[in-house]
Formats: sequence, C-alpha cells, structure tokens
Amino acid sequence: MQGKVVLITGGAKRVGAAICRRMHAAGANLMLHYRTSAGEARLLQSELNGTRADSVALIQADLLDLKTMPSLVEQTVQRFGRLDALVNNASSFYASPIGDITLAVWDDLMGTNLRAPLFLAQAAAPALRRSQGAIVNIADIHADRPLKNYVVYSVAKSGLVALTRSLARELAPEVRVNAVAPGPILWPDDATFDEVSRQRIISHTLLKREGTPDDVAKTVHFLVAEATYMTGETINVDGGRHIAI
Repeated sequence: MQGKVVLITGGAKRVGAAICRRMHAAGANLMLHYRTSAGEARLLQSELNGTRADSVALIQADLLDLKTMPSLVEQTVQRFGRLDALVNNASSFYASPIGDITLAVWDDLMGTNLRAPLFLAQAAAPALRRSQGAIVNIADIHADRPLKNYVVYSVAKSGLVALTRSLARELAPEVRVNAVAPGPILWPDDATFDEVSRQRIISHTLLKREGTPDDVAKTVHFLVAEATYMTGETINVDGGRHIAI
C-alpha cells in the first residue's frame, strides 16, 4: 500500500477508525471522511500524521446529500494526486419494526447504507479505473439473515451485497469490488442490546466470542492489497454465526 490513496467513509471512530489505522500502517495515504465526529476525526488525523507527516486529510460531508459525492473524490485526487481504493464504511443502524417505518427512516437507512455507496462508487469509478483500484463495501451478516425489528437496515445491507456483485460486473476488469459482512464486532453506543441479548448473540457464533474492529480492518486490507484475483465476493467476519443454527 506504499504510496496508495484510500478514501474511507465514516472513518473517525469504531470500525472505521480501525480500518484507517490498518491501511495507514500498511503505507497508504488516507482521505478520512466524517459527518459529525469532527473531534474524533481530528484526533485520529493527528495520531496518524504524527507517524507519517501529511499522510491523512479530512473531509466532512453528509452522505445523504448526493451533490457531495463528486466533491469527495475530486478533493481526494486534488490532495493526493490519485485514488486507489474506496471503503464504503459509513452506516446508520437502528430499529425499524413494522408499524414504525416512516419515509424519513427509509430515506436515512437506505441512503447511508445503499444509496451513498452506489453514488460514491459511481463518482470514484473513473479515478479507480485509472489506478486499477478496488472498492470494499462494509455489509452485514443480516443482509442474508434479517435482524428482527431492523427491517429497513436489513433490506439496505442486502441491497449493498447485491450492489457489490453488480459493481464488480460493471467496473471489471479494471476495478475489483468486494464486501465484508461483520457479525458481532462492536455493540451500538446506546443501550439497544443489554447484556443478556449480547450473550445470546455471542452464543450463536461458532467461536463463542465477539470479534474486534481490527478483524474487519484486516479483511478490508486483504481485499484491497492482496486479493488481486477476487471480485464480487462478500467475506463474513462473524465467528461463524452465519452458519450456526
């Protein structure tokens, strides 16, 4: 990844920050996107630039605003001269049970999890074709096994997996497009899942433990830097939960 440039959405904290650290440690320069997490973004930028000067830039945008998509790519190329990989990590996650689904809920969950990755990939395609680059989408095991009461989120992530396959066909042979589907890695910051719920979910993994953000980050790095003959694939990083009964 030496000299390569990676645009990572939602990169300021949680799994996104782990992806940033892993890709940066491999030698990549980063355009770190954030929406509201300005403080976390600046701290991570300072940390990584302290290791390698001028290697991380920040860009703020609301991914629900489609007009910002070309600008994210343009500013990345202006800053670093190229774009080698796009990681669509930014996501909204909250319950949307039947009876409570509104158009606003639909627009937000579909917008961040499916629409934004599509339009950002479209904006990035010319630059990625020039660099023979890659796209990695962060999906979810609930794309295949819907999470109860999370109707719109599950549908959006299922669409993201389908988008991964479709983009792989559309952008081949120059650009590879793959996805990572995490299982129980990090719990939401709120109290959505209590301790009993968490232990029940963990018990349904084959490895009987939760993963770490770096488990996802290592897989993203593999898909970008090493999996040169893979495209259209979704890798589950879930301790075997997707095959557990």
